Amino acid sequence: MAMFKKNKVELDQQAISTFLSEGCVIDGNMKAPAFVRIEGQITGDVTVEEGLILGEKGLITGNIITKEMIIYGTVKGHINCHSLEIRSTGRITGDIKTQILQVETGGSHNGKLSMSASESSSPKREKEKHEVATA
Repeated sequence: MAMFKKNKVELDQQAISTFLSEGCVIDGNMKAPAFVRIEGQITGDVTVEEGLILGEKGLITGNIITKEMIIYGTVKGHINCHSLEIRSTGRITGDIKTQILQVETGGSHNGKLSMSASESSSPKREKEKHEVATA
């Protein structure tokens, strides 16, 4: 029944508002309000309100908070998101908190995995809890 289909646009088909190309290096935290694609390297925490695509050459050494994420590259840190896809070239070393997880054959994760369908574990709420705890 077509009337029940969602018109959701996949993350890898979204208009990217921020792009960090291969060869670019950021030493420090990054925050972005919309959709980000990273092909370079970031050493620091990354917070993206909507979605994040980490390309095959991309490397993030730090914690990540976002709504949706697709990983083709490497993450060395913890991830907190609503939806996570680890593609065949994706590598994660760190803990994951997510509600939806998809892993292609060949993708790898070394760390703890926590999955919950409750609203209380959303990335935005976790960020708010962290900000209150550190204030």
